[in-house]
Amino acid sequence: MRIEDLDYELPEELIAQQPLPERDASRLMVLDVGSDEIDHRLFTDLPALLAPSLFVFNDTRVFPARLHGHKKTGGKVELLLLRKIEESTDKWLAMGRASKALRPDMDLVLLDGSLRAKVLRVLGHGELEIELEAGGDVDRLIEEIGGVPLPPYIRRPAEEADKARYQTVYARRTGAVAAPTAGLHFTKRLLSVLEAAGHRTAYVTLHVGPGTFRPVQVDRLDDHRMHGEAYEVPQPTVDVIARARAEGRPVVAVGTTVVRTLESAMDPDGKPLAGTGQTRLFIKPPYRFRVIDHLVTNFHLPRSTLLALVMAFAGADLTRRAYREGIDQRYRFYSYGDAMLIRGAHA
Repeated sequence: MRIEDLDYELPEELIAQQPLPERDASRLMVLDVGSDEIDHRLFTDLPALLAPSLFVFNDTRVFPARLHGHKKTGGKVELLLLRKIEESTDKWLAMGRASKALRPDMDLVLLDGSLRAKVLRVLGHGELEIELEAGGDVDRLIEEIGGVPLPPYIRRPAEEADKARYQTVYARRTGAVAAPTAGLHFTKRLLSVLEAAGHRTAYVTLHVGPGTFRPVQVDRLDDHRMHGEAYEVPQPTVDVIARARAEGRPVVAVGTTVVRTLESAMDPDGKPLAGTGQTRLFIKPPYRFRVIDHLVTNFHLPRSTLLALVMAFAGADLTRRAYREGIDQRYRFYSYGDAMLIRGAHA
């Protein structure tokens, strides 16, 4: 598969810049892989569109990882915290942007002087190792006054409302710099409706990194190397998946991050394994899915690994037709946009 196979043209005005007033008011495009048909529904219809299933969610929590400031010489600086290098220290891996290149031993003043940073190493590709310092608890300060790391295609500053809306209602494990956006459509009420309709729920954790927004830069997808993302699959989730399989209950992945987690954490027989790890799994056609039966997802960027995953699950032709229809029907695209339910062929 080549990079141009993942291309499409999207009118700028279809990129959702704000969330809808109600999370579950989004539209829902339904792709049926078995019948090769497309239907148009509302997200609130989701519980009735599937037989009683097991919905698996990603409970990662986005933290306010964007820090604005300046060099001591006055030049503007923006940092995006990625993860702690060592959990017991305030040393971080970060991405940095500045008016002039950042260098080792450079001191930075962040968050109106509330926080300071020293550049320890410059790693390339915009990544840095930094050490943060403050008068008090650094983690607490970041939570209080750090900025929401909205994706680059949302062309406005983050607002106070984004702290809640760029976060799922079930987020609890802090560590992501991007939201698992398929989950943004779920409300606590809709989760209750799912349960009342006979569906069950389970959770995994995958801390979404900035690589989710990076376009593929190579001509052949086989040459692309994925960024690593940390995941955890709890034993209760493994147990409930095994029980669902025994009952003939389909497994529904809520988002591509859940797909990559479950498809990464398997034994040689295709059974999910509990534990932690780093996944660099790149799912692209052709791929044999061994855990999931259905997929809830958003509309994805062209030339992205996420679009390749959707094509692997739904088929390239049906995916392209769905995206053309989504554009024609004026669906809202990307993180704050509308959703898609893909019913697998053999569930």
